[in-house]
Amino acid sequence: MTKNFALDGVGNIKLTKNSRYRNLKITVRPLQGVSVLIPAPVSFEDAERFVQQKKEWIKKTVAKIQRIEHNYTLFDENTIFQTREHRLRLLKHGKNTIQIIIKNRIIYVFYPEHADISDIRIQKSIRRGITEAWRIEAKKYIPGRVRELAAKYGLKYDNVYIKNAGTRWGSCSSVNNINLNIQLVRLPQHLADYVILHELVHTVKKNHGKDFWALLEKVTGNAKDLDRQLKKFNLKVW
Repeated sequence: MTKNFALDGVGNIKLTKNSRYRNLKITVRPLQGVSVLIPAPVSFEDAERFVQQKKEWIKKTVAKIQRIEHNYTLFDENTIFQTREHRLRLLKHGKNTIQIIIKNRIIYVFYPEHADISDIRIQKSIRRGITEAWRIEAKKYIPGRVRELAAKYGLKYDNVYIKNAGTRWGSCSSVNNINLNIQLVRLPQHLADYVILHELVHTVKKNHGKDFWALLEKVTGNAKDLDRQLKKFNLKVW
């Protein structure tokens, strides 16, 4: 069950009640706005009062998210966007739905001919199509590159997992499973290799102490500089 609620100084907030929710929770996400998740025992009226109590926090968080959104690419019919292997094509069609098709190395996003392409739903669909193309490329490229770099530097790992993680480029588990973000394929090659080597070094050095950085420096040649370069890329902003 859903309901819209207008909060002064913020705008429209979506309230959603579901028995699966255990706690009353406010979320603010880029391109999605403000949502409130409401457990079944909590009334909409109580949820609205809770939102009013959190009004200042919501306003500050919305302002922060809007600054992030400002750096997002706003895709339109003239946008030229290319992944490693795929090209984006935005096309109008006579249907009321948004359709994503990835075929012959092209990301097709069809949207209603009467719609404004800046509509958040269309922008989210475009990003979903691009993300899926990255996933295809990552699964094709990353495992092999991990094998190459591990063999080159004599490092051993167990399994490689490819994920669309929200906050990390990669991680290494205690049993030497390597987790790598699909977005590595949007990085320059030398930075993608740096992330892979960073996690491979964690198979022998589990923390970020002096020994870890010494080994990473040995296999990369300029670890600190590469780390600074990587920080210029944001997983959530593109």
